[in-house]
Order: sequence, then structure tokens, then C-alpha cells
Amino acid sequence: MKKINRYTLSDLCQLVELTPRTVRFYIQKSLMPAPEGSGRGAFYTQEHIERLLEIKKWQDAGLSLERISELLFDESSTKPLPPLKRAQPGDIEVCSHVHIDEGISLTLNPSKAGLTPEQAKQLTLEIISLYQRIALSDKEDK
Repeated sequence: MKKINRYTLSDLCQLVELTPRTVRFYIQKSLMPAPEGSGRGAFYTQEHIERLLEIKKWQDAGLSLERISELLFDESSTKPLPPLKRAQPGDIEVCSHVHIDEGISLTLNPSKAGLTPEQAKQLTLEIISLYQRIALSDKEDK
């Protein structure tokens, strides 16, 4: 027989680092199910924890509660990945600045762009080649 872990509202809030007010708000907005049982005997389960963590993940990605609700109840088999978290003041991001020519540089964050190092190098070489073709054709036209 499978044992079900039971959590009080206080335990749940400590585990997911949310306030009871926020949890109740999510229940009111039907983003998560109400606790099992009622009154002082009400309890939350692992399903509640997973749902709250999913809501937090989407909120960290900057989505509205309306959009989160759509994603939570999306019945399609392919759920989208959350977008990257928006940059906040004070966040540090490592980018490469590739010098193309005087006055032209490429700012590239391969991991954020989803590029492998080889793809980033290929992109850089293609941009340099494109720039050289454009610059050369302009000189030939004159």
C-alpha cells in the first residue's frame, strides 16, 4: 500500500517558500486543488507541492497567472518549456563580444541562444563572411 505524505498548510508553505495567503489565493483562482479533508483535519499532498513549484517556475519566468493557468491545464502532450527568467537589476550575464570590423561587433551569449560552441563559431564566421561580401560589393560598385 502506497503511503501518502500529508502536509499542513504551514509545512507546505515552508517547503515551497510561499505564504499561506498566497496558497489560499492560488486555490481561490483554481490554480491548484483545495486541500484534502476539511477544517483542522485538512492536509496537502505531494501533488500540491508539485503544483506550487510549477506555478513558481512559471512566475519566475515572468508569466501572468492567467497564462500559467492555461499552461497548467493544457491537455496537449507537449508542454512548452518556460522562457528564460527575465534579467533583473544586478544579475550578471556573461557574453562574448566578437569584433567584426571597425564599428561592428557581435554580442553573443551562446547558452542563452541555444547554440553549441561550434554553432556560435560558425555563426560568427558566417557574419564576418556576409559583412565582407557586402563591404566588397559596395567598393566594386563605386
